[in-house]
Amino acid sequence: MSTSFSMLINGKETGGDRPSIEVVNPATGKTIATVPDGGAEEARLAVDAATDAFQKWSMLSAYERSSYLVKWHVLINENLEDLAQTMTEEQGKPLAEARGEMNYANGFISWYAEEAKRIYGETIPQAVQASGFSSINNL
Repeated sequence: MSTSFSMLINGKETGGDRPSIEVVNPATGKTIATVPDGGAEEARLAVDAATDAFQKWSMLSAYERSSYLVKWHVLINENLEDLAQTMTEEQGKPLAEARGEMNYANGFISWYAEEAKRIYGETIPQAVQASGFSSINNL
C-alpha cells in the first residue's frame, strides 16, 4: 500500500493538481508513496516563504534560535525509528545504517544548537583599505 503526499509550502498544502512521482523502494521494487512533481510556481512559492521565514528568524535572539534547534534535535530523537525506517524504504539501505546516519546528522543539530548561542559577529578585513566596502553578518 502506498501513501500519497502533498507539498507543504508556507504552512499550506499544495500540489494536489500536479503530476505525481512514485517513490519506489529499491530493495523490493514496490511503490511506497507518491509525491507531487513540483514545478516553477511551487519553487517560487517555497523561495518566497523561505525569504519571509529568514526575515523572522533573523529577528530572534541567539538563545531563541538555539531553543528551536534543541527542539528539532529532540523531535528527531523521539522519531528516530520512523525516520530510519523511511530512509530504509526510500533508499534500500540497512536499517542499522539508517539509524546511524540519523544519529550522526542529529549530532550536528545538537552542536549547532549550542553554537547558535555564541554568534558574536565578525568582520572581514578589506583587501583595499579605502575601498568603501564593509560586511555585516546577517545570520
